[in-house]
Amino acid sequence: MAIPSIPPRAAMLGRALASVLAQELPAEAVSIAVDTGRQGAAVTRDRALRAVRTEYTAFLDDDDQMQPEHLRVLMEAAETSGADYVFSYYTVAGPDGTLMPHVDPLQHFGRPFDPEHPHQTTITVLVRTELAQDVGFRDAPDGELIDGQRFGEDFLFTVECARAGVKFLHVPQRTWVWNHHGGNSSGRPDRW
Repeated sequence: MAIPSIPPRAAMLGRALASVLAQELPAEAVSIAVDTGRQGAAVTRDRALRAVRTEYTAFLDDDDQMQPEHLRVLMEAAETSGADYVFSYYTVAGPDGTLMPHVDPLQHFGRPFDPEHPHQTTITVLVRTELAQDVGFRDAPDGELIDGQRFGEDFLFTVECARAGVKFLHVPQRTWVWNHHGGNSSGRPDRW
């Protein structure tokens, strides 16, 4: 597991960790990197990734949470298919915590991944660690879009995985919760 965090979000990080501890398939280890120097999400996420020593890395932002079956579903899919990069989908939770299972901001649920025309998968994915570390995370150019989609460090990671020729697999199940609260984990001072 690799979790980036920023200091003001200790309660959110606690909730994310509780979801990791409640997994049907326990995580072998958890790497948490806290952006105390406000270096940004790419640097913090990469630092968490560099500490991982397991065969696969599952990513989780500190403000999200996994359903109990999340790691089991993704790991079974990876083992069965031989995929290097496996992603499921999310249920949106509003600012008050109300689950909105039919809200789909990205409109990608069930859409197979096409490496020639990549789309957002979010970053709550399972990736072979060696591959993930080879690709790494870096900041994407501010304001850049691909097919109308914001090109952040997480989407840049996905695009670079596609360029590396990895095998992607989408599991069309909602196995984690995206908590929509208007903040983010970029770590940039103008976004805190």
